[in-house]
Amino acid sequence: MDYPDHTACILWFAGCNMRCGYCYNPEIVAGKGKLSYGDILQFLEKRKNLLDAVVFSGGECTLHQDVLWLAHQIKELGMKVKIDTNGSRPHVLENLIAEKLVDYVALDFKALPGAYQKITASQLYGEFVESLDILLYSNINFEVRTTLHSWLISEEDLFNMTKFLKEKGYQGNYYLQHYVGDKGSISKLPESIKKVYTHEKIDFPVKTIWRN
Repeated sequence: MDYPDHTACILWFAGCNMRCGYCYNPEIVAGKGKLSYGDILQFLEKRKNLLDAVVFSGGECTLHQDVLWLAHQIKELGMKVKIDTNGSRPHVLENLIAEKLVDYVALDFKALPGAYQKITASQLYGEFVESLDILLYSNINFEVRTTLHSWLISEEDLFNMTKFLKEKGYQGNYYLQHYVGDKGSISKLPESIKKVYTHEKIDFPVKTIWRN
């Protein structure tokens, strides 16, 4: 599910520089982590003939010191590396790509500038755009994805987000995930109405695919 066509395990990196209200990993975002890099490598060493890849998720994995070193160690085991990122650390992403330490990137598109700070509790939109540009001008496989809550992002907002991606030259699939409030999240949000985004008359500028 997390790395299509690959048998992969997920490393959940504790800590994040955003506080998205719909985040369903608040214990990871605010946590300190339980495993060392040594623990992780020991676990992976025993499974190097069973796993195709490792997914770096979180939290925000690019905040962690020595994340490039860890990716290098995993590549030495013959496994691929996928990065899930909010795009807030473009220089880390650029270094991972330059050193051929990442094979696939999933980039979170939280919102356009008008709603970005409200949704993420950060002022990191410029860094997101820089990360998107880095990916667009690289030869690495990547996807853009968005979690949608109808109280936070409207149908018009979503259309404008797809228009932005089209103008940027993004030609991949745009993956959408509807907020599901069946477990704890950072903020208590009202019920989100998925049908807001699935009106038959919407003709999005890029191909959108729902994952739930």
